[in-house]
Amino acid sequence: MSDPDEMVVFASNYAAAWSSQDPERVASFFSEKGSLSINGGETSVGREAIAEDARGFMTAFPDMVVTFDVLVRTDAGTEFHWTLTGTNTGPDGQGNRVKISGYEHWRIGPDGLIGISKGHFDAEEYAHQLERDVV
Repeated sequence: MSDPDEMVVFASNYAAAWSSQDPERVASFFSEKGSLSINGGETSVGREAIAEDARGFMTAFPDMVVTFDVLVRTDAGTEFHWTLTGTNTGPDGQGNRVKISGYEHWRIGPDGLIGISKGHFDAEEYAHQLERDVV
């Protein structure tokens, strides 16, 4: 996927998938054997595992909205910058609102889908917001 306009549409649709409360919809943006890791944690490989990662966030934040902020092209791939807002009312949630920004570093596969995604956000700030309603 080399057309910048196509990448923007792809990124916008990906953000909408994260906001949809449908984890399989998120997973559909990944190659069949695509992978996702978040903040250097365990890598989820395959759509089923990626859907489970998405389900975790969607369960914790039933009102979650992910917005697409910007795409940044690098020599190593594409960075998808995003902002997540939501209220932590899922199981064991304290009802605190969260607004956190981050990015995923993508390597797009030959099928035009995400082959590898490495997500990054400020985990310390995220934990702080989960404990205190600071938004």
